[in-house]
Amino acid sequence: MEPFYVLTDAERDGLRAVLETVGKNPYEDYPAFSRAVADVVDRGEVPAFFREVCDRIRAERESGASDAHVLRNCPLDREIPELDLDDPVADKHAKKKTFVGEVFLELFARLVGTPLLSYATRFNGDFFTDVVAINRYSGKQTGFSDSELVFHNDRTAHPVRADFISLLGMRCPEGDYIYTGFVDGRQMLAHLTEEEQEILRQPYFITPFDVLSRDNNGDLTDSGAHPILENHHSFRYLDTSTTVVPGGPEKAKDALLALKNALVKAEKKRHRIQNGDLFTFANQDGLHSRDKMEINDPARARRRWLLKTYAFRDQAAADRHADRWIGGIQGRVGD
Repeated sequence: MEPFYVLTDAERDGLRAVLETVGKNPYEDYPAFSRAVADVVDRGEVPAFFREVCDRIRAERESGASDAHVLRNCPLDREIPELDLDDPVADKHAKKKTFVGEVFLELFARLVGTPLLSYATRFNGDFFTDVVAINRYSGKQTGFSDSELVFHNDRTAHPVRADFISLLGMRCPEGDYIYTGFVDGRQMLAHLTEEEQEILRQPYFITPFDVLSRDNNGDLTDSGAHPILENHHSFRYLDTSTTVVPGGPEKAKDALLALKNALVKAEKKRHRIQNGDLFTFANQDGLHSRDKMEINDPARARRRWLLKTYAFRDQAAADRHADRWIGGIQGRVGD
């Protein structure tokens, strides 16, 4: 993908200077951290160019022009620690003393009007998670592995799923080519008949929980019956895993095959995230993947680190899940 906007070095450095004024630790007190970022906005300290960029992205999302955008040369922390892949979360908490990346992601979410959410049972309930190759998940179908990932929504089996995902390239090896794929839900609709769409809107389908979710909660098995197609073009689907419920009608199996064919035919975008790239895209109104196109040093490729946030579409979407907020923190949900 071509970047939506490339920050000049002067713009990047000026924005980073503003971000560095936020002295709160998001992993110790997220509400205080979030308020401190809001204060930066309220004091008018955000550079005008960045406000304008965020306004344009918000407008493109609202108009339907695009649900996937790349910003390049974004500000990062001056020191990016190497993470212990046995327990990268604890290692990050111990080593990372500045939070420019986190402030940038929080600021971006605030300016485009998409409140962040976190999961209470994942990574200590942190609002900023690390897409890294955790050793115990090597070879498994999870974002926290060294594997490729089929087209999917994040947390397909869960009742609360982010509307948008943002990925910030913290450490992206230059010699290895790993791409994030994205297909807009509208592109898949174009390859499905009205009858197929109607069947996909019925609760004839089921998705197993991912390995990380099962590790965090041994009671989780599968999603229960759910539709694949919701709203106008939201797809709840994990390729190779979402299937028809036991005893489901033959027409559901046919519609699932039609969906798989539509996914092959639909136009896709792919982006290789580089250091300082922000790739932000719809989680429910599209599907995304991880494609390892060329790996020249597997050990080096495993050190790839993306800082990630989940976000609701808007405040109204966040409010609809108010009964799932835990610990008094707006935006933190259960399993």
